[in-house]
Amino acid sequence: MDNGFEKYGCSHYRRRCKIIAPCCNEIFDCRHCHNDAKNSIEVDPLKRHDIPRHEIKRVVCSLCDTEQDVQPICINCGVCLGKYFCSKCKFFDDDVSKNQYHCDKCGICRTGGEENFFHCDRCECCYSNILKDSHVCIERAMHHNCPVCFEYLFDTTRGITVLPCGHTIHLECVKEMERHFRYSCPVCSKSYCDMTCIWERLDHEVASTPMPQMYQSKMVWILCNDCGGTSEVNYHIVAHKCLNCNSYNTRQTRVDQTTCSSGISEMVR
Repeated sequence: MDNGFEKYGCSHYRRRCKIIAPCCNEIFDCRHCHNDAKNSIEVDPLKRHDIPRHEIKRVVCSLCDTEQDVQPICINCGVCLGKYFCSKCKFFDDDVSKNQYHCDKCGICRTGGEENFFHCDRCECCYSNILKDSHVCIERAMHHNCPVCFEYLFDTTRGITVLPCGHTIHLECVKEMERHFRYSCPVCSKSYCDMTCIWERLDHEVASTPMPQMYQSKMVWILCNDCGGTSEVNYHIVAHKCLNCNSYNTRQTRVDQTTCSSGISEMVR
């Protein structure tokens, strides 16, 4: 039963069987291997496709090469094809430390232990119990591509985090953004962490950078990405501070021509 445990499989999963893709009748280690091969840049765009995972009906034992129907035990050599087996997803995995479980509402297998997650019917995905009473619901929140790397999030094998605004993104993509000093959601532009210290630094930067006389009376309208409010503020080359929530995560929308000198107005036009 344990013969070949975690010795077979691919970079995605350790298992003791291969799958036969119902879409192209070819043998692959797993669905990710199929999708990587069939969606590569070398493949004709018109022939690229993903495997219909729930339609898999046949597998091949990695130890004895016996082709058979999807089942947990090889009909020939009796080896366990995967310590974790889901008959609904046609999924095998020897690494049970992931605490896999099948979510009927998601329609796929998840990791992390069923007792640690809940399914949000509006977001249509599973979230950690920590977020049960605090997350912002967004319809089909994970049924889209990561806004950074563009990998489809719903069935990704990489870690996902939910930002305070409710949008989802790969955890490693968030860390990559932070390495480039980006602290706002790529989807809605709201700040996703406490920016108080940064705003205080910008206060000092603005105060120590006086604008030339000809710009001191120039006013602009700004939209705050954090609170959604609009403000009319003095134009500054460094940044514009929201008068409602004190955030510098703002964007200029228009110039108030009535407060500009004729020289500045001419430049704006």
